[in-house]
Amino acid sequence: MRIGVPRETVQGERRVALVPESCKKLIQAGYEISIESGAGEAAGFPDSAYLELGVQSQSDPAALVGSADLVLKITAPATGQAGRDEVRWMRPGAIYLGSLMPLRNLEAVRALAARKITAFATDAIPRTTRAQSMDTLSSMANISGYKGVLLAAVELNRYFPMLMTAAGMVRPAKVFVIGAGVAGLQAIATAKRLGANVVATDVRPEVKEQIESVGAKYVGIDLKDSAAAGGGYAKELSEDDRRRQSQMLVDECAQSDVVITTALIGGVFAPRLLTADTVKTMKPGSVVVDLAADGGGNCELSKPGETVHVGGVTILAPLNIPATMPFHASLLFSRNLTAFVQAFTKEKTFQLDFNDDIQQGALITHDGEVKHARTRDAVQKAGA
Repeated sequence: MRIGVPRETVQGERRVALVPESCKKLIQAGYEISIESGAGEAAGFPDSAYLELGVQSQSDPAALVGSADLVLKITAPATGQAGRDEVRWMRPGAIYLGSLMPLRNLEAVRALAARKITAFATDAIPRTTRAQSMDTLSSMANISGYKGVLLAAVELNRYFPMLMTAAGMVRPAKVFVIGAGVAGLQAIATAKRLGANVVATDVRPEVKEQIESVGAKYVGIDLKDSAAAGGGYAKELSEDDRRRQSQMLVDECAQSDVVITTALIGGVFAPRLLTADTVKTMKPGSVVVDLAADGGGNCELSKPGETVHVGGVTILAPLNIPATMPFHASLLFSRNLTAFVQAFTKEKTFQLDFNDDIQQGALITHDGEVKHARTRDAVQKAGA
C-alpha cells in the first residue's frame, strides 16, 4: 500500500505528518511512501532526509494524493479551495488519517463522506491504555501547556521565581492554572520549574492528586453533580455548580499574577470561564494566557490569535501553539500516526476492523456515510 503525505497549507502550520524516523518504520512494515516536496522543510526535515530512506518526493500534490491508499495529514484535508482540493483528489475508498476535528470542520466531513473516503480522526481516538501511543490530542496538548507558560513569563512584568538579591528579596509570581488535563498538568509543571507559586483547579475533583503530584496546590468546590464525562474529559456544570465555581475563580484570579486557562468540553469546545468582570478584578500587569483559544476561548475578552490589553491586564489567545514548535510537534504527531497504522497492519496492508474499539471510536466517515454519532448529529443540525 502507498502512503501519501501532502504539505500542510493552513496559515501558520509548520508541522509535517510523517518525519523520517517514522517513514523508516513504515517502509520496514511494507509501505511505499510519497511526500510532497518541501512538506517537512518548515519543521526542520529537508527532502534529502526522506529521499535517503527511499521515500519518493513529488511536486504535484494532486498526483500524490490521488495515488495514495492512505493520506496522512496534520489538519483536515483542504476542500473547495482554488487550486487545492485534497478531498476531490483522493480516490473513493482511500483512507484519511489525521487530526480532523470533525465538529469544527463539518464542510470537510461532508466532502469526505460524499467522496466515499474512510476518514479516521486521531482526536476522536478513545482515551484507553492501548490507544495512548496514538493520541495526538495529548501529545499536542503537552506542547501547548509548556509553551503557554513561556509566553506568560515573557509578557509578565516580574520574575516567576523568588530571588534573593543585594537589593532585597523578590517574591515569586503566583500562577493559577484552570483545567488539569494534559495541557494543564504540563503548564503546572513548567511554571513550578520556573519557580512560581502555582495553584490549580479542575471541575473533576478526582484529579486533585495529579495536580499535587506536579507541584501545585489544588483549589476547587464541592460539586453537587459529577463533571466527569469519561475518557479524561469534562462536561458542562450544572447552573448551581457553575455559579459557585465562578465565585471561586474570581477570588483566585484577583490574587494571581498569571492565569492560564486550558478547559475544553469533550476536548473540543471551550466553556466561558473568565468573564470581563473577573478580569477587572485582576492586578494591573497580570497576564491571562487562554490556551483554549482554538476552541473559542475560556475568557470572554479573548480574541483568538491576538493579544489584547484590558485595564492593565494582558490577555493572550494564541492559536495552534504546537505549530510554533514544529520539530518536536511533528516528531510526536508522526509517532502517533505511525502507532495507529502499525497497530492495524497485517501482511503489509492496513486492515479495516470496525469491531476494534480504537477504529470504531476514531471512524468519522465510511462508504458515503458519516459514522461518528456526534458529528452526524452536528452535520444534520447544520443542514437543517
